[in-house]
Amino acid sequence: MMEKFQDKKDKLMRQLMEDTKNPVCLALSGGVDSSLLASLIGKCADKNGTKAYGVTFETVLHPAADLPAAKAAAKESGLIHEVIHVNELGFEAIKSNPKNRCYICKKGLFEQLIDFAGKHGAAIIYEGTNYDDLSQYRPGLDAVRELGVHSPLLDAGLTKAEIRTWAQELGISSAKRPSSPCMATRLPYGAELDLDILRRIEKAENAIKELGFVIVRVRLHGDVVRIEVGRDEMQKAFENASNITSALKALDFKYITLDMEGFRSGSMDL
Repeated sequence: MMEKFQDKKDKLMRQLMEDTKNPVCLALSGGVDSSLLASLIGKCADKNGTKAYGVTFETVLHPAADLPAAKAAAKESGLIHEVIHVNELGFEAIKSNPKNRCYICKKGLFEQLIDFAGKHGAAIIYEGTNYDDLSQYRPGLDAVRELGVHSPLLDAGLTKAEIRTWAQELGISSAKRPSSPCMATRLPYGAELDLDILRRIEKAENAIKELGFVIVRVRLHGDVVRIEVGRDEMQKAFENASNITSALKALDFKYITLDMEGFRSGSMDL
């Protein structure tokens, strides 16, 4: 029998209250998962009179909007916020976008986080994997486990829907923020990760969002762009076909298509 939502909450709070008797460190992306953790950790650390750090990686493979969201989460939670600048394309092994890219990248990033935590006396490091993530291809989770990083939302069995509900109850600004995964997920495995192409894809997604779309993924297959929007916004996409086409043509994309299955996380893993 699945645990009740309140039981999961209680379980997580007991863990965080115990852990924050000493300084802790959180990988703070600005998404709803890590933002909820930041809020809870901040409350527990405050009660225990200890320090809690929120560390954000400003990277070339993550959308630019992530950093402002992370700063907002740190301010709301009271965590000591630090930003580490990283160029993941400096990791030679991921330039060809291999199938284990997420593992290689996550390991490189968290090794830097472990170094930061050690210098600041934080014995426990957290990250925001949730229970629903287990149903998807997540090689980065292997790196998290190997390095001894804690995943308290996962340990408590909290689903994405429960996390959003809890975040809304606490008034967290990112409660309804759509997931914002690494830009490398827009290219097939084996495709070279070119920074110029990734920036154009990000601009394309932002252009479509400016038309009022909530969830947008622009996947690039050679010369063909495959746009994913929520199934409830498919008709809207057809109605805006001319505007979408014009915006993407201006970014030098040649063939522009709409995926008839709509948005689905991890579609490049199929």
